[in-house]
Amino acid sequence: MPVVVLGVTGCIGAYKACEILRELQRRDVDVHVVMTEAATTFVTPMTFEALSRHPVFHDQFALGAAGDMPHISLADAAELLLVAPATANIVGKFAHGIADDALSTLFTATKAPVVVAPAMNVNMFEHPAVQQNLAILRARGVRIVEPGEGYLACGWLGRGRLAEVPDVVEAALWALRRRRDLEGETVLVTAGPTVEDIDPVRFISNRSSGRMGYRVAEAARDRGARVILVSGPTALPAPGGVELVPVRSAEEMARAVEERFGPATVVVAVAAVADYRPAAASPTKIKKADGLRLELVRTPDILRGLGERKGGRILVGFAAETERLLENARTKLEEKNLDLVVANDVTRSGVGFEGETNAAVMLHREGREVPMPLVSKRELADAIWDEVVRLRSRLREPARA
Repeated sequence: MPVVVLGVTGCIGAYKACEILRELQRRDVDVHVVMTEAATTFVTPMTFEALSRHPVFHDQFALGAAGDMPHISLADAAELLLVAPATANIVGKFAHGIADDALSTLFTATKAPVVVAPAMNVNMFEHPAVQQNLAILRARGVRIVEPGEGYLACGWLGRGRLAEVPDVVEAALWALRRRRDLEGETVLVTAGPTVEDIDPVRFISNRSSGRMGYRVAEAARDRGARVILVSGPTALPAPGGVELVPVRSAEEMARAVEERFGPATVVVAVAAVADYRPAAASPTKIKKADGLRLELVRTPDILRGLGERKGGRILVGFAAETERLLENARTKLEEKNLDLVVANDVTRSGVGFEGETNAAVMLHREGREVPMPLVSKRELADAIWDEVVRLRSRLREPARA
């Protein structure tokens, strides 16, 4: 029976948390409740204790029945943290690592997936600070169950009411289903740009920040995979729990991928690899007076090489395009023997390089197209893994027959 920790915060929507708890129990989920002090003014801890048949954790300094510290033991036991309703206050604490009560402390201590269902006044929900905090959480892999629109408890009309109970419950069950769906897989991800040196101070590169590849690696890690991340130069911190292999040039990336290709069961090539490099890098800085004339040569086509010998592996590529998006992506899918290609139009605002958002169309080998609207790169990463899991199931069906 999966263990879900239900976080309840102080707003009128707290009464719906009782319904959420009961619905989860009907789905054979063991629910433990953590409350903020403000939440206890709307619903008493005794109510949740009676429904859950577990002590309610609301005093961060109180010891558990076995003398343990609940913000650690419960955080460790949780297979999912569901916060419904989530006030603007708790969203801000989660986004900025503030741990000053039972729920925010447990949030910082758990490694379980997190689902947050905000509920607040429409002006509060639309405030730039709240929207920025929600964007931070999305980028870190927290799933946000969008609030509904209608009459609010304050009498206003607008967006901010807690999502309907079935929607919150389904979001929680969805997160539980995919928590370990990549367990047993060894995932090889490439990320970032490559840098091709001209001389000791100049180089050829591109605008890739590495964010999309890092989010793909983090999502795979969180879903149970062993992850190897081969990354060109980026300003991003190394993701915890991932084997990071830093490289600089296209040739270095090709060697690193070749050395680690053997045990990989899934390869996701996100890196923006330079197509050309200088034929020879000058060992000294080229002076302006000497002029600069470059002879370029092709770099290894890493993805094509992987496609030629992928065997039973699943191979995913990316296509960053400025025109004829689907046509060019389909060509790449076929020419490089991919199972899935993620195509995005990098001329669109908020798509592609540098930012934390992206939009794409995922093209399958059999012709299926899965569009993704503008979302956080972490949300797109999880959508890509959802497609990989479905593809893996289809590929393995004959073997089970």
